[in-house]
Amino acid sequence: QVRLVESGGGLVQPGGSLRLSCAASGSIFSIHAVGWYRQAPGKQRELVAAITSGGNTNYADSVKGRFTISRDNAKNTVYLQMNSLKPEDTAVYHCNARLGTLLGPQLLLDDYWGQGTQVTVSS
Repeated sequence: QVRLVESGGGLVQPGGSLRLSCAASGSIFSIHAVGWYRQAPGKQRELVAAITSGGNTNYADSVKGRFTISRDNAKNTVYLQMNSLKPEDTAVYHCNARLGTLLGPQLLLDDYWGQGTQVTVSS
């Protein structure tokens, strides 16, 4: 059973920091691109940051210079370091990963979502 599990959310004051983790587990052969998304109440889900298997990154304009996405391939984990948090960063954060699994000799690529972790920025 392949799973993505996010952790690290919580309540933080404006200007504070959090580090989110997205850990993949199960019979995973490879991890390709991974993205962090967020959805605030009443708003559409948006891509916050993404990282390719080669380590290339991109960010939403609203988080550039404040958030950093990174990956530890040995731990099958992707991180989102969030600094200088603002109230408008409040949302449920989900990770999405394209994972490769083996079905016999065949490599299957599928997109997986985690259950999400709540981030609340408030004084």
